[in-house]
Amino acid sequence: MEPFRYHVFICDQKKPEGVPGCIASGSGKVIEALRNEISRMGLTDTVHVTTCGSLGLCESGPNMVVYPAGIWYSGISVSDIPELVQSQFIEDKPLERLVRKDAASLRAEILSNRKRMVAAVKSREDAGALPDDLMQQIRSFQESRVLLTAIELDVFSAVGSGATAAEAAARPKADVRATEMLLNVLVSMGLLLKANGIFRNTPVSTRYFVKGSPDDARAALMHTVNLWERWSTLTDCVRKGTAVDSRGTSERGEQWTTAFISAMHRNALERAPVVVQAIGIEGIARMLDVGGGSGAYSIAFARANSRLTAEILDLPAVVRIAQSYIEQAGMSPRIKTRIADLRTDPLGKDYDLVFVSAICHMLSFKENEDLVKRCYDALAPNGRLVVQEFFLEEDKTGPMMAALFSLNMLVGTKAGSSYSAAECTAWFNGAGFQNVCHVRLPGPTGLMIGTKLI
Repeated sequence: MEPFRYHVFICDQKKPEGVPGCIASGSGKVIEALRNEISRMGLTDTVHVTTCGSLGLCESGPNMVVYPAGIWYSGISVSDIPELVQSQFIEDKPLERLVRKDAASLRAEILSNRKRMVAAVKSREDAGALPDDLMQQIRSFQESRVLLTAIELDVFSAVGSGATAAEAAARPKADVRATEMLLNVLVSMGLLLKANGIFRNTPVSTRYFVKGSPDDARAALMHTVNLWERWSTLTDCVRKGTAVDSRGTSERGEQWTTAFISAMHRNALERAPVVVQAIGIEGIARMLDVGGGSGAYSIAFARANSRLTAEILDLPAVVRIAQSYIEQAGMSPRIKTRIADLRTDPLGKDYDLVFVSAICHMLSFKENEDLVKRCYDALAPNGRLVVQEFFLEEDKTGPMMAALFSLNMLVGTKAGSSYSAAECTAWFNGAGFQNVCHVRLPGPTGLMIGTKLI
C-alpha cells in the first residue's frame, strides 16, 4: 500500500552532546528546510515526511531514506534541499551526488555503528552509569531556569532585531559578562541566533517572548517564573504535609496576581471554545462563574449565546483585572462582577449554569463538598453545575499533568490537591445532583456535569 507517492524517513534522534549523530550534523534545520520546500513546491499531498530514530549512519548525517524505491541519502545540507526536492520529487530522479549507491558498504557501516552502540551501552550498564534519559530528567531544571531567567529579565525584547551582549544587558541593568553567558546558552537551546557577536531572536522567540508581538506570552509566563520559588520548597512541604508558604491570591501582591490571572486567561482562551461546545448553550440565560478569574469563560459563553448574562464571583484584586478583560471584549453590559470569597460567601440564586473552573484543586476535600452543595442551592430547577479540573485516574498516578498539579497545590496551598473523577462524583451525588457524568476533553482537563432536578 502506498498512500503517498513518496514517503521520506529522516533521522531526528537526539543523542548526548559529543556523540556523533544527525542532530549534531544539523538535521533539525535540514528537516525544517525540507518541509518548507515541499510545501513551497505544492507537494504536501505527494510527499509524506516522517522523522525517525537512528538510521545507523551516525557519522554520515544528516541521513534520510526515500520510499518506495528505498533510496538512501547521507550528508544532506540545507543548501542541498531545493535541488534534492526538484530532482527526487518532481523529476523522479535521485540526486546522485548524495545517494548511497554501494549497498554492501552501507550495510557494513550500519552494522559497525550498531556494534559500537551495543558495546557502549553494555559498558555504561557494567559501570552502573545512569541512563541518559534519566539524567536528562534530573538536570532538566537547568534549561528551565535559563529560560525563566531570560523571561524574567525580558532579554528577548532587549535583543530585539539584533544586539551585542552589552546592549542586551543594558535594558535589564544586568552584568554584561553574565548576560553574555546567558545569551550563549539560549543560542545552544535554539532560542537565539549568534553571528559576529550579534545576538538575534529566532522566529519562535520573536513570536512568543518579544514585547508587543501578537502572541507575546511573557506576562502569562511570569506566573511560571513565580512558581519557581514555591517549587523550591517541595522537600520541606513533603516533610510538613502542607505548603511552607500558603499565602492566598490577595496576600501575594499585585504583580503576582496580574501574572497569575494573565496565565489563566491565556489557558482559558485556548480551552473555552472546546468547553462551551461540550456543555452547550441551550437553556442558559443566567450563568454564575465561580472564581471566574479573567472572565474568559463567561466571555466565551456570552459570545456563543446572545441572550446569556453572566456574573463573575472572585476576590477584589482579581475582579479589578477581570473588569478590564470584560471591557476589552465589549461585554460590560452582559457580564457583571461580584466581590466575594467562594469558600464562605453566599453564591446567589436561580442560575441556569454554575461554572467552576480550576478551583477545586485549591481546596480541601471537605471544602469542595461544601462548595458543591452551595452551588446546588444556587441553581434554578434543571440548572447544571459544571466543574472543570485536572482529574486524576482512580489510582492517582496519572495523567502526569494532573499528578504534577497535585504537587503544585502542595507547595502553594494549605490543603489543595488534584482529585479523581470518582471523588468529584461523590461531591455531586452528596449534594443531590442527578445525571452526573464525567466528560473527557482533549488536553489536560475534563468536565464533571450534574443537573439539579426538582
